[in-house]
Formats: sequence, structure tokens, C-alpha cells
Amino acid sequence: MIQTRIKTKVIAGVVLLALVAVAGFAQKGPKDKIAFGPLNPIKIPKVETATLSNGLRLFLVEDPEYPTIDVWAWVRAGSVFEPADKAGLAGITGQVLRTGGTAAKTGDEIDKELETLAARVETYIGQTNGALSVSCLKEDIDKSLAILADILMNPAFRQDKIDLAKLQARTGIVRRNDDIGQITNREFRKLIYGKHGVYARHTEYATIDAIGRDDIVAFYKTYFHPNNAWMAVWGDFKAKDMIAKIKAALGKWPKGQASTAPWPTVPYQDKFTVNFIDKPDVNQSNVMLGHIGGYMNNPDYPALSIMNFILSFERMFKKLRTDEGLAYSVWGSYGAGYINPGVFSCGIQTKSQSTVYAIDLMLKELKRITEQEVTDEELAKAKDGYLNGYVFEFDSRSQIVNRMMMYAYFGYPLDFSAKIKMGVEKVSKADVLRVAKKYLRPDKVQILVVGKKEDFDKPLSTLGEVNVIDIDIPPAKK
Repeated sequence: MIQTRIKTKVIAGVVLLALVAVAGFAQKGPKDKIAFGPLNPIKIPKVETATLSNGLRLFLVEDPEYPTIDVWAWVRAGSVFEPADKAGLAGITGQVLRTGGTAAKTGDEIDKELETLAARVETYIGQTNGALSVSCLKEDIDKSLAILADILMNPAFRQDKIDLAKLQARTGIVRRNDDIGQITNREFRKLIYGKHGVYARHTEYATIDAIGRDDIVAFYKTYFHPNNAWMAVWGDFKAKDMIAKIKAALGKWPKGQASTAPWPTVPYQDKFTVNFIDKPDVNQSNVMLGHIGGYMNNPDYPALSIMNFILSFERMFKKLRTDEGLAYSVWGSYGAGYINPGVFSCGIQTKSQSTVYAIDLMLKELKRITEQEVTDEELAKAKDGYLNGYVFEFDSRSQIVNRMMMYAYFGYPLDFSAKIKMGVEKVSKADVLRVAKKYLRPDKVQILVVGKKEDFDKPLSTLGEVNVIDIDIPPAKK
């Protein structure tokens, strides 16, 4: 989902670029300097905005060179609003909204019609938003919009497709402990957001079994209204003509009660914990340690981005992988959310015999960045890496218009990206040290280890009292 498919933007979004950058640095001698040329100016296309009489908000970008017309809509909904005893309701509603067809056509009939048009219409609901998308050739936009409108206004939620969606959800539950990385990420989020917190909650057989068609219809009726939605459109069209087409297709979508439910809060408490999940069938450990993160609109977010870049790639990556040779992978992110606090975490995948030693090194690096100012070289590399990666957020008009709609959805200014860029350019060494001291808490991190304890170099208890986490899946009712 978008587990929020967007959910929150985290600094880990630059991980791939950072790794490429680090690899490039590693090929140079320690005295070699890498010269970065000035960034090309970022050209922001003109975005037309409009609001239909039923409250549907539009963002439109004309692009005559784009081969198709694409539509992307967000609805203020999400799994954070579903009942805890029916976890999975939002996702199933989003899936069957499309597959269940309409009063006039089954989902399979809609599939065939879209195939003849070489078009696509999709729907889903993630953690903090519902989404709909359309992609079609210019000449088929009227037909494609008509299909979208029919799905939005006249969903049938046929029982056979509900049963299929629930079966697929159960299959996901069966397999959720197959991958050690998936286990680590899932259970670490529970440590941060709470075992039953809405930002870490997941489905169980019982919650899926509790979902009925009436629940799905009620969830749809609660959130799917035009005055509870935002829509972005880009492609080969004239904005005035496109507004008229959308009005013809969706202008009769009746207004409803726009969702005003507040986004759930996170009652996090600082504490130091050591947690363990036994996986005797592996020969390496997955380790994550950290605490609650922050928000994107924090004025210190640009400095935190650079601090994280230095900590994760200039410090931990070099120390644990390059210098010590302990890691298959090392990563870190100071997560920041739009409407919920992100997660600050550092992680490593290492052989079982170096588990505790690696944790000790990670804690030392975490403490060091809160005590010592970074070097000029570290600051320059981090800012260059971040800013050179930043331009890829503007390499297509679709990214630009979608981001603007996302900012509007979460109540951020439409020029938020530009403000972040300007903030990063101004970050100093003093800023990095200041935010590290203010936001990082090396003595109150939560540590999670997934691995085979018999092979560890030291008992985890040398770090502190160990809490053993049970990941057994509650069995389904017969």
C-alpha cells in the first residue's frame, strides 16, 4: 500500500542515489576531489487549477509531447480510519471498487473494454489515502473518463470479487514471515508506533474474516465524495477542454460529507529497549535501531536530511562495511511524515557472529555525530549528493503535478519542494551538529535483532534486558 504509497516522504528516498555516490567516491583516492558542475535550472511547468461545483479539486498540466493522457486522483481515506477488528477493510474496499465492477458492467467486462482501448483504470486504498488512476490515448479520454465515473458513482462490490480479495489477503498473511527483512521492518514499526498502533497495524485471519460486504459499502460511502478528492491530469490537451471533459464525466458525482476526522496521533515515549526475534534458520542477523522521527514541515528538516546523509553513508557505511567488512548492507533514514511522525532508524545485515559488535559500532557512530562537528568534505559531499538527486524529482511533468497535488492533499504549500531545496543549500556544519544534538537520542534507541542467537558473538543481554517478540501467526478459524 501507500502503506501509504506516498505516505510519508523519508530521507531513505535518496538511498539508491547515495549508494551510487558512495561507490563513486570509493573508486577515488582519498586526496582526489570530485568536481560537481552547477545544477541545471529546474523548469516548473505551468499548473492550472480548478474546482468543480461538486468540490472536486483539479490540477492540470498541458504536455503536447506526452503520448498519453494520465489522471491520478486521491481521496481522503485510508487504513488508519478502519476499525482495528476489521484491519484490511480499506485495502479490500479499494481493490473491489475496481474489480467488483459497476451496476451496468462486471469488472471482467470493464477489463475487456479497457483492453480494446489500450487503457488502464486502477483503484486502491493505502494507509493514508485512497487513489484512482487512468491512463489512455488522447482519443480515448472521453471513454476512459466515463468508465472511471461509472466505477466511482455506481460500484457494485460483487460478492465473488470480495471473496477473491479476502482469499488474497489470507495468502499474504500465510507468507508474511518468509522474509527476514520484511519481519524486521514490520516489527520495528510496532516498536515505534505501538503494537496496535494504526501506523503499524496489519491484518490477521480474524480481521479479514470479520469483513463483510456491508462494511465495504459503508466504508466507500463514508469517504468517496468529490469534495473529499483531489485530481491531477497531464498530457496532450488544453486545460479548458479537459476541465469541460471532467465536468461532463464527474460533474454529477454528488457531494457528500467531506472527511474531517483528524489524522491519528502517535503517543511515543522515549526509552531504551533491546528486542529479539528468533530465526534459527538463518546465518545472518538483521538489525535495526532508532526511535521516532519527525515531520516534513519541521523547519529543521533540510538540516536533518543532510545530517542523515552523513551519518548513514559517510559514517556508518564506511565504518561498518568499508573499514570493518561487517555488512552485506548498511542503511539509515531519518523518516519524516506529512501527517504522522516518521521513523528514525539505522540498520545492518551482518553475519551472526558479528551481531553485537556491529550494534556497538552503530551506537558509537550515532553518539559521535551528536558530539562532534562534521568535516567540510562530509558536508560538501552530502549536499552535492542530495541536491544532485533532488533534480530527479523534476524529470517529468507527471512527478511535478502529482507532487503538487500531494502537497495540497496534506495541506502543504505547493512550492514546498523548492523551499526544501533552498533550505538544504543553506545547511552548515553547525546546523548539522545542532539538529543531531536536538533530535537524536543515542541513549534511548530501540534495538531489534532478527537472527539465530546461538551464533551471536555475545549474548544480546550484554546490551540490556532482552524482550523476546513472538511473531507466530494466530491460526485461522476452521
